[in-house]
Amino acid sequence: MCWVMPQTEEAIAHAKAAGVPIVVAINKIDLPGANTQRVMQQFSTLGILPATWGGETEFVEVSAITQQGIPDLIETLALQAEILELKANPNKAARGAIIEAELDSGRGPVATVLVKEGTLRVGDIVLCGKAYGRVRSLHDDRLRAVSEAGPSTPVEVSGLSDVPRAGDQLVVLKDLDKARDVAEKRARRIREASLAERVHVTLDNLFERLAEGKAAEIRVIVKADVQGSLEVLRKALGDMGTDEVSVSILHAAVGGINDSDVLLADASDAIIIGFHVVPESTARLLAEAQKVDIRLYNVIYRLQEDMRAALEDRLEPERRENVVGHAEVRQVFRISRFGNVAGCYVTDGRIGRNDLVRLIRDSVVIYEGRIAGLRRIKDDVREVQSGFECGINIEGYNDVKEGDIIEAYEILEIKRKLE
Repeated sequence: MCWVMPQTEEAIAHAKAAGVPIVVAINKIDLPGANTQRVMQQFSTLGILPATWGGETEFVEVSAITQQGIPDLIETLALQAEILELKANPNKAARGAIIEAELDSGRGPVATVLVKEGTLRVGDIVLCGKAYGRVRSLHDDRLRAVSEAGPSTPVEVSGLSDVPRAGDQLVVLKDLDKARDVAEKRARRIREASLAERVHVTLDNLFERLAEGKAAEIRVIVKADVQGSLEVLRKALGDMGTDEVSVSILHAAVGGINDSDVLLADASDAIIIGFHVVPESTARLLAEAQKVDIRLYNVIYRLQEDMRAALEDRLEPERRENVVGHAEVRQVFRISRFGNVAGCYVTDGRIGRNDLVRLIRDSVVIYEGRIAGLRRIKDDVREVQSGFECGINIEGYNDVKEGDIIEAYEILEIKRKLE
């Protein structure tokens, strides 16, 4: 029978997080009771809509046993490559990606490489991560020795100085000494990075990370005990996004928190949210080692409160102007040290030394700035209340005239709340 398995859902989440196009091969269609329509329906609930239903994802029905549909799959992949303009030039230095690597007892470090562009040949000088060397031998997917490998060709490479990591990029260089130098520098950086603690985003440090510009969204992985709870959590989290920070659900599934969830969170800098579930023992240890934040909840409103608080800390405060007082200019004094000082009478409110002010003449704002000096009789004061006279010196402005109105105001920052 055909069915979408949990590992398939995890693969979809990883592909979406990496921004990789997806082609779905529905296997085992030779079995009695195979229902491809049900599989497509399941995929549609995961956000993967078949092209035959108006979506963008190609679905191909295949059987690995009978080989049914395999030519169609190859043709579909070729068509997708053409549509996406996935082209490669074989007549250049090779570039590729390390799929896997191991230390072989007889051949030393061996890496499986998928050539992306160019042609990789025996004798080429290669650099991949912290490893380098001259290609000693190449073997294809059937372990046959080959002399070269072109674009889209997987090939096993020997002759490396060290075991590279999966995902490292392989490049061909002309100078062995240069390859060695770069590899040694990378090895030092890897050692330094392993000693430095990697800090993932958490609900506790979210505000600091966003303030530093290191995150524009909260990425979450959601695991729940039943499908009903999962759908409620999806909607609750999706409704919390704002224009300034969004909530992105990378993966949501029923079941306990496993190693794959932690690895996805580690790679995507995400928070894991568990509802009525707990992490597996190995997943808990892995999360502690990788500093991945796991939040467990039994009631939805607790989760909403935590997420709401984290998002509200990110919201820019509302800036509101508050007029605190007015003063009428009744006489202007010229003082050599300070320039023109306005002899004023506070008509309402109060005038403060640290207030922002605007100078108004005939109901038109002439100047906006700050108070440079505020005096009452002969003393510098911090504030003058309504009904008292004072001397005001406006910072950076001297053209004050009798009859002008000085309006004092302050800017209040009011913490915003989510709607």
